[in-house]
Amino acid sequence: MPASHDVKGIIRHVAEIIIEELKLEDVTAETFNPDMDLVDELGIDSMDLATIALVLQDEYKITIDEDDYPKLKTIRLIADYIEEKLASKN
Repeated sequence: MPASHDVKGIIRHVAEIIIEELKLEDVTAETFNPDMDLVDELGIDSMDLATIALVLQDEYKITIDEDDYPKLKTIRLIADYIEEKLASKN
């Protein structure tokens, strides 16, 4: 499980996962805009989002409901969602 559970740490880790899973070039976790719309601006599709969600579930030991996928449009929204899930586990 990732060491950092603060929003900044989660944002960075989510960015790293997206970059790795989608094999993005010319972007790093530091330069990835956390407010970029992943679907409209980056062009990820539902299969990409499902893959990312599965990796996040494994990394953070949480469950991401498929009904929540449409809400997860930016890295910041994903990080907030993860933080909320982690807080409800404790």
